[in-house]
Amino acid sequence: MDVARDTLQNVQRHLQQTEEFVKAGTHPEIDLAQARTDTANARLALITSDNGYQTSKAQLNQAMGVEGPTDYEISGEMPPPLPGEDGELDPLLEEALKARPEVASLQQQVRAQQLTMRSIEGQYGPSLAANLGFTKGGTSIDHLGWNANAGLTLTWNVFQGGLTRAQVREAEANVAVAVAQLDLLRQQVRFDLDQARLAVSAAKESVSAAQEALVNARERLRLAEGRYQQGVGSAIELGDAQVALTSAAAQAVQADDRLATARAQLARALGRE
Repeated sequence: MDVARDTLQNVQRHLQQTEEFVKAGTHPEIDLAQARTDTANARLALITSDNGYQTSKAQLNQAMGVEGPTDYEISGEMPPPLPGEDGELDPLLEEALKARPEVASLQQQVRAQQLTMRSIEGQYGPSLAANLGFTKGGTSIDHLGWNANAGLTLTWNVFQGGLTRAQVREAEANVAVAVAQLDLLRQQVRFDLDQARLAVSAAKESVSAAQEALVNARERLRLAEGRYQQGVGSAIELGDAQVALTSAAAQAVQADDRLATARAQLARALGRE
């Protein structure tokens, strides 16, 4: 919206200048038609950007679960740099593996499967069970006494048709599956982290290049305006310079957006809130 608003103000100023030049007879009427067309297009671009802004706020309300109006403004502050975003991959990977909840969940699943396998392997040996109980009884209701009983039971399943061995193999397979899932997740975390880190680096370069292009586009428009006022430049040259400035400003906004998005993706890959 800011880019569209600035563009509209510029072309309106050009329109006023062109009207004066045409009245004075220093420029042809086709320049005035071109200026009016540029102004109409700039108004349309501002209307479109305003509609997109309002639609985005409605989508934001939906994402936040808010039922209410959109008569508020969005802060234009960029997210600050993340600690370690320019550092090496391995320290960030170590942090991500500790912070990501899905990694901790799979690690516990591996541990649970290993304990299950050990419990099944215990069926190869004998099992000993003990019991102790107390009861109150007697020959009559008014002469009851306490009785105690205790027992030990030793069980050893020498042959079960290979059941225990098969259960152990099944448990070993379950452990292998859980370990493979954990390894796959670690690889995915590493890929996500490396991808997000590279995206941040590329976005920073894009922001720098976009800002340089914006400075050059502003200078080009300034020179084109001077040439047009002196009568040595054409309306086409002036319009091209305005289009270049609008495009450069839009690219600068998009570069900032890509950097903010890349940092959000990096924070997610690291498991940071």
